[in-house]
Amino acid sequence: MSRMTTPFDAPSTLPYELPDYTAIRPEHYEPAIVAGMAAQREEVEAIAADTTAPTVESTLEALERSGRLLHRALTAFFNQLSADATPFLEDVHERLAPQLAAHHDALTMDGRLYERLRALQQRAEAGEVELAPDAAWLLRRRLAEARRAGVELDSGAQAALRDLNARLTTLEAQFGRRLLAGANAAAVLVTDEAELDGLPDDARAGARAAAEARGQEGWLIELQLPTHQGLLSSLTNRDLRERVQQASESRGADGSEHDTRSVLLEIVRLRAERARLLGYPHHAAYVAEDATARTPEAVADMLGRLAPAAVANARAEAADLEVALRAEHGPDAVLRASDWAFYAERVRQERYALDDAALRPYLELERVVHDGVFKAAHLLFGLSFAERPDLTGYHPDVRVFEVFDSPEPGRPDEGLGLFLADWYTRESKRGGAWMNNLVDQNHLLGQRPVVVNNLNIVKPPAGSPTLLSWDEVITLFHEFGHALHGLLSDVRYPSQSGTEVPRDFVEYPSQVNEMWAWEPQILRSFAVHHVTGEPMPEEWVATMLASRRYGEGFATTEYLAAALLDQAWHRLTPEDVPASVEDVVPFERAALERAGVAFDPVPPRYRTTYFNHVFGSGYSAGYYSYIWSEVLDADTVGWYVENGGLTRENGDTFRRRLLARGGSQDPMDSFRDLRGADPEIGPLLARRGLDTTIGTVDA
Repeated sequence: MSRMTTPFDAPSTLPYELPDYTAIRPEHYEPAIVAGMAAQREEVEAIAADTTAPTVESTLEALERSGRLLHRALTAFFNQLSADATPFLEDVHERLAPQLAAHHDALTMDGRLYERLRALQQRAEAGEVELAPDAAWLLRRRLAEARRAGVELDSGAQAALRDLNARLTTLEAQFGRRLLAGANAAAVLVTDEAELDGLPDDARAGARAAAEARGQEGWLIELQLPTHQGLLSSLTNRDLRERVQQASESRGADGSEHDTRSVLLEIVRLRAERARLLGYPHHAAYVAEDATARTPEAVADMLGRLAPAAVANARAEAADLEVALRAEHGPDAVLRASDWAFYAERVRQERYALDDAALRPYLELERVVHDGVFKAAHLLFGLSFAERPDLTGYHPDVRVFEVFDSPEPGRPDEGLGLFLADWYTRESKRGGAWMNNLVDQNHLLGQRPVVVNNLNIVKPPAGSPTLLSWDEVITLFHEFGHALHGLLSDVRYPSQSGTEVPRDFVEYPSQVNEMWAWEPQILRSFAVHHVTGEPMPEEWVATMLASRRYGEGFATTEYLAAALLDQAWHRLTPEDVPASVEDVVPFERAALERAGVAFDPVPPRYRTTYFNHVFGSGYSAGYYSYIWSEVLDADTVGWYVENGGLTRENGDTFRRRLLARGGSQDPMDSFRDLRGADPEIGPLLARRGLDTTIGTVDA
């Protein structure tokens, strides 16, 4: 019986090979992925069975060309699964997860293929084959990947490893599914509008629309992925703030069908068993070896240097907030986590005469995107953007933009790729913000990039403007920094395209892009009142710039707590993993206390039971990556400032020496080529107001 024909069977004929979402149906994904695995196995079998002397073309490039059907189907599938999941797609994922793990193992554990690659390396060392630098780096990475996948293990150990990998992929899919369902179930319904006192009108309308979408009466406060819920900064009702906080912190640990504790404990144990099987003391060591950090000790050293000063700053901030709290609730009132955002905003208003709610009318989405995010990209890199309403995304909310490149003055613009924008939250979208590639730029196959940005901005009622918080503005710039990494890639091999770099490096370009939100020229361009057209008052702009470091104690402490928690779970041996779900919360508490970051008013950005980055996504033992990357980011911001800031010359240099190179060489070599030296931690400490000993990060 022949299999179903699907739109993935051949490359899309749409511009830039954009998947044809008018033709793709949910039932197409599984047969296309299954067929794609079979096709790639045949392709790799031919490479491994080749008995001629290995060449770049017959090994490395043949491997890069393999699996195209699978790649087309998987990129579209995983993008849709994260952005617009359905029970049908989640079921497909759970069925396919162990098959995909087995497929990956079959390729990476193929001893014949490994020997072909080793023979190519030996021929290159003997001078029989010349390897270009990007090919040499690719070969080195392929060999390391095979070793880390267990190719050198005996057959019994390989069989055990295959079983572990299959089970882990199933569990990770289950964690994500439970987390999304649990977050939806934990949304807080408000039936008395008086309880919403202080909530801006646009946010109130969004809550009303969210309730209506679920057939409920009242106002529904949907939870964002982190512990901290942004709307707590404006809600005056302390009891409601506490309800929202408790709903957030209890996700995954409520004993319901959405409880994640049993799943995550098995994930931790199996990761520890896999690490031991591969010769590592624990999962954190396995992960760090393949990152720029190299060792978990280097990670622990940096986090440990930052934690004491961060917590000291957070405690000082808490003392200020408690004064404001007691002025309202009496001398015995104790600051809670649910109070922090509200009183931080109140103190900020008093200290800087700046009200976040007053800023929102000046931060309208369309203006921020076109006169902020896109304008900065134009001034730095010569990019321009044209919306393509004739091209269809995977959901009605998705907008498609064609990106044009102006390489040099006087030369016509060239089509560079496509940018898909999916800004709004919905019940079927996982929390957080992220970037995906649908098509990877590469010269080998002649492909240009198609990238997606996903955010979770509350959608206003039809006809109303989308007004943003300042945090959402920063998130827009951050995620577009990832998009630029994909769009400006200029590499030969697909597996080296754009963001194909270590986890603790990939956040670096996106964090650098955040600086342009604060650039006065850009800020004044997009910060315009959506009704009057008046620019944001100059004194407000000055105050925003002056208040940048306000609240860094909280921000740094909540982040470090999550990063240290991630490390604590993933430095366990199999025997050390807690046996009972009732041990999860006590383990978390003990880990935070040992690390010196246990401070009740500032819980971790993600608690264990809803830490999707490390249990449902690709950041296990790698959540430290954000602060590690920020060391590079802060140092690079210094480079921009030293060289004149927002100029085309600086943008072209950053593009040429770093963004364009993707993963075609050691990424730290790209950084050193840009900066001329190893990164210094000093700029990060100054940015965050941390008073610690300044030194050099061993990266």
